[in-house]
Amino acid sequence: MPPAPGSLPLDPDTLPGPVRDELLAPDPVAIDTAAEELKDGLNRCPKCGASDIRQKPGSDLLICLYCRHEWHAERVEEAFGLGEGIDQLHGTVIASGARDIAAGSAALVSFKCAGCGAEATVNTENAMTARCHWCRHVFGVNEQIANGAVPDAVLPFHIRKEDAVARIRQFVDKRRLFALKEFKEQFTPENVTGVYLPYMIVDANASAEVAGFGEIETRRYTRGSDNDKKTYYDADVYAVERQVAFTVDDLPLESSRSRGNLDVRVNTNNIINAILPFDTKNAVKWNASYLSGFSSEKRDLDVAQLMPVLDDQLLSIARAQVEGSVRRYDRGVRWEEEAIDVHGSRWVAMYLPVWLYSYHQPGPNGGMLHYIAVNGRTGETMGSIPIQHWKLLLAALTLGTVLETLAIWIVGHT
Repeated sequence: MPPAPGSLPLDPDTLPGPVRDELLAPDPVAIDTAAEELKDGLNRCPKCGASDIRQKPGSDLLICLYCRHEWHAERVEEAFGLGEGIDQLHGTVIASGARDIAAGSAALVSFKCAGCGAEATVNTENAMTARCHWCRHVFGVNEQIANGAVPDAVLPFHIRKEDAVARIRQFVDKRRLFALKEFKEQFTPENVTGVYLPYMIVDANASAEVAGFGEIETRRYTRGSDNDKKTYYDADVYAVERQVAFTVDDLPLESSRSRGNLDVRVNTNNIINAILPFDTKNAVKWNASYLSGFSSEKRDLDVAQLMPVLDDQLLSIARAQVEGSVRRYDRGVRWEEEAIDVHGSRWVAMYLPVWLYSYHQPGPNGGMLHYIAVNGRTGETMGSIPIQHWKLLLAALTLGTVLETLAIWIVGHT
């Protein structure tokens, strides 16, 4: 006879601890962030009803291009209480835009125009809006389709393109001396692209335990002479254990496989992490109108695939939390055992704004793809440029020769 619905066919207490915990853990809870009023694809002006809507440059406002009415979309944190109760989180809470991506889900989304009856199609691989070619209505993909294209929230661009171009030009000018000749000839910062990158923004309630050995130096002395002189030290060694409970608010995790690929032999994706943080508290409820004029990349990683990344990030935070309590060990502490327990987490899918300039450097195995990135909110700029290695080597040798000559002169005049 099959077990009754909702019952377990075996005693959970007889199972291994990790299996039992996973089996008894509460099911993921979805926070529904979908906007019912936008599901037909038409984002209408609340004043005149027109659908040609854009973000007002340099602000979080939306503006109607017909009547010029301006309004502010609701902040997602205020709308769904995402800044509250982090220390009470239990289990995995997932907003509806962060749910698992359905295998084989289509990239094409079609809308039937309410104005003229024609059909408009949006390819979510590279766009989120389209215009009806008959009546000029503008459609946006707002329904949370299961292909990862529609997040829960979007953080609008503040930095304008001309500002991003100036920042990229300044970044390169400071490094132009050692830059590859071909790069300098082909450098055109006006080709910078505004792109919304997919992230999971995570709140977490966690605790951690770390254990290892710390050393306190008791004596330092030297033996030998001249080139054979060596320095020794004596130290007391202590077993060290620490436990810490903490919460994390708005931790960003990349949810794109391609951007998460940090293989420095083929690209410099890692520079995107260098322009963090973003002011995610100001993110607004998803509205495709914010993406007009910008490109976007779809999320292709689910919560389960990002859990190991979250654990690793939380362990790093835990180490930083206990750092202040181990300063008496002046020789340092070597942590040998670490454990993280995530009591609860909350996941929200969000688009973050980045200006990207790319340059492909030819070479073996496909060459190297260099990026210069500008934070679309703060203007923080970081990047990599291809360099002439012989120039760098020559500069190092020249500097070494100057320092050596200076040292000989000082010794000779002492």
